[in-house]
Amino acid sequence: MLKKTVVIVTALVLHILVANAQKNELITNIEGRKTISLNGKWQYIVDPYETGFYDYRFKERSENDNDAFWNSDVPKNKYDHKEYGYSDKNTLKVPGDWNSQDPKFLYYEGTLWYKKTFDYKKDKTSNRVFLYFGAVNYKTDVYLNGKKLGQHIGGFTPFNFEIPDALIKTKGNYLVVKVDNKRGAEEIPTLNTDWWNYGGITRDVKLVELPANFITGYSLQLTKLLPGDNKIQGNIKLDNNNASQVQVEIPELKLKQNFPVNGSMASIDFTAANLQYWSPKTPKLYRVILTAGNDRIEDKIGFRTIEAKGDQLLLNGKRLFMRGISIHEEIPQQGRRAYSRADALQLLGWAKELNCNMVRLAHYPHDESMTRMADSLGMLVWSEIPVYWTVNFGNEEVLEKAKQQLTEMIMRDQNRASIIIWSVGNETPISETRTNFMHTLLQTAKDLDPSRLASAALEVSYKAQGKNLNMIDDPLGKYVDMVAFNEYLGWYLGTPDSCQTANWATIYNKPLFISETGAEAQGGFISTGNAMWSEDYQAWYYKEQIAMLKRMPDNFTGISPWILADFRSPRRNNPTYQQGWNTKGLIDRNGRKKKSFFLLKEYYGEMEKMYP
Repeated sequence: MLKKTVVIVTALVLHILVANAQKNELITNIEGRKTISLNGKWQYIVDPYETGFYDYRFKERSENDNDAFWNSDVPKNKYDHKEYGYSDKNTLKVPGDWNSQDPKFLYYEGTLWYKKTFDYKKDKTSNRVFLYFGAVNYKTDVYLNGKKLGQHIGGFTPFNFEIPDALIKTKGNYLVVKVDNKRGAEEIPTLNTDWWNYGGITRDVKLVELPANFITGYSLQLTKLLPGDNKIQGNIKLDNNNASQVQVEIPELKLKQNFPVNGSMASIDFTAANLQYWSPKTPKLYRVILTAGNDRIEDKIGFRTIEAKGDQLLLNGKRLFMRGISIHEEIPQQGRRAYSRADALQLLGWAKELNCNMVRLAHYPHDESMTRMADSLGMLVWSEIPVYWTVNFGNEEVLEKAKQQLTEMIMRDQNRASIIIWSVGNETPISETRTNFMHTLLQTAKDLDPSRLASAALEVSYKAQGKNLNMIDDPLGKYVDMVAFNEYLGWYLGTPDSCQTANWATIYNKPLFISETGAEAQGGFISTGNAMWSEDYQAWYYKEQIAMLKRMPDNFTGISPWILADFRSPRRNNPTYQQGWNTKGLIDRNGRKKKSFFLLKEYYGEMEKMYP
C-alpha cells in the first residue's frame, strides 16, 4: 500500500511540475547561456489526419494512450499493436522548413511529428534545465518521455519549457514535437498572406542549463544624451529570486555598479562618460556583464537614442534618413526559410552592397541571427509581427495572440541597438474596430519598450485632396511615431510615368516613410520596349520612383522598397513570369542582381552624401 501511495504522489508531483513548466517566462540571450544543441537530423511522421493526437472518435488521446505518437513506438512485446513508428528512413534537418527538404512537402500544410533522442547529465544537481525553441511554425505541442511540457502558438518567436528533474534521464530521453502549420481564420497571421507557409522546426533547438536562481531577462538603453555623461536606464528581471542585489559591469568604460532587487526586479539607472554611440557608421558594441547571485551572463550591447521630434527622425540627436530595403526570411537560391548566421550575412551583405543603412524585416520577427548581425554590421532594423491584411480585429483572443507575439519579439530583441522600430502590422483595412485593435498593440509596444518607435504600414487615400495629391490620413496615424505607408504607383496603379505628377502628404505632423514600393520582373527577361514583367519595366519603375522621391516633402525620412530578393508565394501564379514566386526582388531567385538593384544603389549613394 505504501509503495502504491508513493507512486501516486510522485505522479501528482510530476503532473504539477509539468503544468508549471507550461507557464515559463521567456529566457533571453540564449547565446550567453550554457547550452547543448539538439539541432541535426530528427525522425518524423507525416500525420495529416492527426491520428497521433486524436482517436477514431476525434477525441484527444489520453497521456498514456498506446497509440499516441508522443509515447514510445517500440512494442512492449510481440502482441503490442503499434500502427506508427519513427525511423531513420524518414528524417528532416532541424533547423529547417519541411517544404524545401522534400518535394512531397512543397505545398504541405498540416501536422508532422518530430522525434529526437538524447542523453543529458547536469553539471550541477541544483541547476535547472530548459528546452528552448527559436521558433516553430505554427502550433507546437512538446512532449518529453511521454509527458507534455507545454504548447506554443505562433510561428516566428521563441519559447521555452522547464524540464522537471523527475522527468529528464541521463540516457535515452525521448523528445517528441507535434508541429501543425495549418492556417487559421483566428490566427496571427490569418488565412490570407503573400508568402510561403513554411512548416517545421525552423530555428535552433537547445537545452539550456541555468542556476537555481537566474536572470531571465534585462533591458539596458541609452535614454538621454548629456554633455559628458549619458544616462543608461533599464531593468533586470530574476527568476525564483534570492539575490538582494545585481551587478552591472562594462569593463571598457571601467564601470561596475550594484543595484538593489525589489521583488524579482532591479531597476537600473546610471551615467556613463565618454560613451561611443552606436550608429550605422560606427556600430560600437560594449561587452556588458550582469551578475545576480550565482548567475553571470554576458552580452554585447550598443547604446544609441532614436526619437521622432516633430516631423523628423533623430538618431543620437542628429537627423536620420533611412536608405532601406524590405527583406523576407528566405534564401532564394534554395527556396527555403533562412535560419543561420551565414544566411543573415548573405541577406544583410546584399543590403550593405545596395548602400542601405536600414532593413525592414517583413512581415514577422526574423531569426535572432539577423538582429545580432545587424547590430554588428550597423544596419537599422524595422521588426514586425504578422498582423497582416485582414485578421479578425473584433476577436479578443486574436488580439491576445498578437500581443503575445509582440511581447516575445520585444523580449528577445530589446537589447539590440539596431532595432529602432517595432511594427504592429501591415496594410490593415480601415475601420474603428481595426484601429482600436492596432492602437492597443502600439500602446503595448510602448509600455514594453518606450525607448523605440512604434509604427505600422498604413493605408493611403490615392488622389484624396486633388488630382495628383495622395494623402496618408489613416486614423491609425494618430497613434504611430512615424507615418509609414506602402505605395505601388506604376505597378498596381497606372504605369511608372504616373509618378511624374504624383505628390504625397500626410495630415499628421510626423516623419513620413515609404515602407514598400516595387514592381515585378522575371530575372533575365530583357525588353527594349519596357514590356511588363521585364527587368526593363522594373528599371523604368524605379527611375520614375526615384525622380518622385526627390521632390518629397521635408518630413520624408526614408524608404524600404519591396523587396531585396524574389521569394516564394502561392498567390503568384502567372505561368510564364511567376510560377509560385513574387518577383519584385532586386535580386532574382538565382541570386543574380537585376538592373534595378544598381539604380537604387546609385540613389542611395547620393542620399548618403546628403545625410551621412
